[in-house]
Amino acid sequence: MSNNLNHIALILDGNKRWAKLKGYSSTAGYSKGFENIKKIVRYSLNRKLQNLTIFALSSENYNRSTINIIYEIIYENFSKIFDDLVKDNGVKIKIFGSRKNLPIKIKEIFENIENISSKNNKLNLNIAFNYGFKEEVKNILQNIKKNNLSININNEKEIDKLFYIGFLPDPDLLIRTGGYQRLSNFIMYNLTYTELFFTETLWPDFSENEYQSIIDKYFKIKRKYGL
Repeated sequence: MSNNLNHIALILDGNKRWAKLKGYSSTAGYSKGFENIKKIVRYSLNRKLQNLTIFALSSENYNRSTINIIYEIIYENFSKIFDDLVKDNGVKIKIFGSRKNLPIKIKEIFENIENISSKNNKLNLNIAFNYGFKEEVKNILQNIKKNNLSININNEKEIDKLFYIGFLPDPDLLIRTGGYQRLSNFIMYNLTYTELFFTETLWPDFSENEYQSIIDKYFKIKRKYGL
C-alpha cells in the first residue's frame, strides 16, 4: 500500500518541563508552546498537508492548577495566533472535546474561530481541548440512547460520523513530543493503523527540521495494515 500522507496527529507534551528546565514560569512555557503550534501549522501548510489534529489539553489535565494559565493565554493570544492562519492561509479550525465546564469567554473564542474559518479548505486543523477518548465514547452512547438513533453497524461511514474526527481520513502518522511513549486517551478509534513516533524533544523545542525528519522516516515504512 502507498504511504500517502493526508493526516498527521500531534500530542503536544512538555511545555511545563521546558519552562522548568529554562527557569521560566509555566505561563512562558505554555505561551511558547502556543507559538510553536502556529509554526508547525505553517510548515504543514507549506507541505500541502490536508489534515492536522493536535492534542492540546486532555480532560484528565483539566483540573490541574495550570488550567487558569492556559485560559489566560487563550484570552490574550488565541485569536492573534490563529487569525492570520484562518484569514490569509485558508485554515479551517475545528475544536473538539467537552465544552460543558469551559468559561463562556473561552467558548465564544472557540465558536468565533470555527465560524469564520468554516468555509476554508487548505488545511483542516482539529484541536482536541478538554478531550478524552473514553468521554467521547460515553457521549456517543448517550447520544444514541437519548435520540434513539438507529445505526447500521455494517456501514463504516455511519459509525465514523459519530466520532469527532468524522469522515476525515484516520491519521497516517502520530507524533508525541516530551519523551513519554503512550497515547493518553487520544482519538483511539482513529489510530488503529497509525504509525507512531515518539521524540524526547519537549514541545516548545520541536522544530520544523525534526518534523520533516519524522515525515521522512514515515515515508520509508512499508505499511501493511496488519500484523
